[in-house]
Order: sequence, then C-alpha cells, then structure tokens
Amino acid sequence: MRSYLFLSLICMASFSIFPGSGFAEVYYSKEEAFELAFGKEAQIESVPVFLTDEQTAAIEKMALVKLDGQLFTFYEGRKNGQLLGYAAIESHTVRTQPETLLIVLSPKGELVKAEILAFHEPPEYKPPAAWFARLYRRPVADLRLNQGVDAISGATLSSKASLDGIRKTLAVYQVAVAPGAP
Repeated sequence: MRSYLFLSLICMASFSIFPGSGFAEVYYSKEEAFELAFGKEAQIESVPVFLTDEQTAAIEKMALVKLDGQLFTFYEGRKNGQLLGYAAIESHTVRTQPETLLIVLSPKGELVKAEILAFHEPPEYKPPAAWFARLYRRPVADLRLNQGVDAISGATLSSKASLDGIRKTLAVYQVAVAPGAP
C-alpha cells in the first residue's frame, strides 16, 4: 500500500514539474499511418537511405535545416506492382516537446499529404489539416515561413518545425532517391 501511495505521489509531482507532459497525444500508429498514406491493400517496403557527406551538404543547403544524421528511411507503397509513392515518418522538437509527421510523396516526389501522427505540445499549437493542404505539390524553395507560407497565429514554432521536416524530406528525396539521383 505504501509503495502504491508513493508511486501515485511521484506521478502527480511529475505532472506539476513537467506541465507539458499532460498534453501528449498520439493520433495514429505506424500501421495506421501507412494505411493513411497508401490505403489498406498496399504493400509497404522500407527504403533505407545512407547519405554521403556531399549529399548531406546538398540536402542541408536545399532544405535550410541541419540534419541529425546520415540515415533516413522512406517507405515505398505499392499496389499490384504499381508504385503509389513514398512516405517518411519525421520526428522533431517543436518548442520543447516532440511532434511526429507522416509525409507522403507522389511517385514523382511531390508532397501530396502531411498528417500529424503524434503531438506533445499543447493542442492549441497543433497546425490544422487545412494549413498542411496549402503546402501540397509546391517545390521545396516555396516552403518557407513568411516567404510564401503563412505562419499560424499562436503556433509559429509548430508551423516552422513542420515546414522544416517537410523541406528536409523533400530534399532527401530529390538528392538521394529520385530517379537520376546519385
């Protein structure tokens, strides 16, 4: 009984010490994300990308973000042998808490869907689906905050973090995965 009481007090204290921790929201599992990206019947295959130093430099220049490493994973969706597109699961810190995005590219590498899979910041900072929809099929160079893309009032850091993740994914595709890429 004492240990249960002690554990309960620790849990309550952690919520008061780390107030942002009470906002964690996971919306979709990895499997549900792939279904959102490609539909129920799609076959999913992992496509690991090992970046060279030259590719890393080119991606950072194109995406205007610093990469955390040189390994990136795309997921290729196929149905009846036909390529449906590519998906990436991109996690990053928004303000002090993580956000995880599903970023879906067409077979030609155009952004066709962005969906929040998990968001641990307060819900009012979460970018709405309509904001993401305005980014679809736009080139990497056009996906810059206040230079073609409006920030979300009250959620500027969320919109910046989401844009950075999308630009990074598009740049990795263009530099390392697209037909003709080294």
